[in-house]
Amino acid sequence: MSNSAPVLTIDGPSGSGKGTISRLVAERLGWHLLDSGALYRAVGYAAGAEGLDLSDTEAVTRCAQTTKIRFRDPGDGGETRVIVNGHDATDELRTETAGAAASAIAAIPGVRSALFEKQRDFRRNPGLVADGRDMGTVIFPDARYKVFLTASADERAKRRYKQLKNKGLNVTLAALLREIQARDERDAARTVAPLRPAEDALTIDTTGISVDSVVAAVLSVVRPA
Repeated sequence: MSNSAPVLTIDGPSGSGKGTISRLVAERLGWHLLDSGALYRAVGYAAGAEGLDLSDTEAVTRCAQTTKIRFRDPGDGGETRVIVNGHDATDELRTETAGAAASAIAAIPGVRSALFEKQRDFRRNPGLVADGRDMGTVIFPDARYKVFLTASADERAKRRYKQLKNKGLNVTLAALLREIQARDERDAARTVAPLRPAEDALTIDTTGISVDSVVAAVLSVVRPA
């Protein structure tokens, strides 16, 4: 790992387009990619598999410390697989249930501490695109480039609805909107690493904007015209 490797942080709420944009930007730059949300979802998944009460902070913290998480590139341009304690949990981690669990345990200081160094270990040459909620404020405050993506709650709910329906999941737009609004409130109100843009981040509202346009705007931060 190189602590001098450049980092581009892309933070924002659920459904703002972080995952898609981060992946495309990392591909364009030829940099490594960190999906920090997958780490929290993986711990939430592991805790659920163990039957833990997510309000039991000590048990969940121990789970975060011992859970083995690795990312596997399918090698065919497909979705990166997330292996949790030897099980391919990729599909389970993309559900709203997993997202809610991740949001809940993210408020636990012990969990954040357990995952802190795991996230920083992704920083290596030629560079890293870090996708999350506190990448620019907590994990990589010294990042050279910082972006905060946002969009209206309605827009983000529609995006998640389309994404989940395409995966064959039975969801309703109204329920997704309620869950997103509740998660926004929870993430913004938590005392540990609340969701907010870094002071030196460029904020981009992606509502009604094409993916290509957002990618271009983000790349302009790294490669000024």
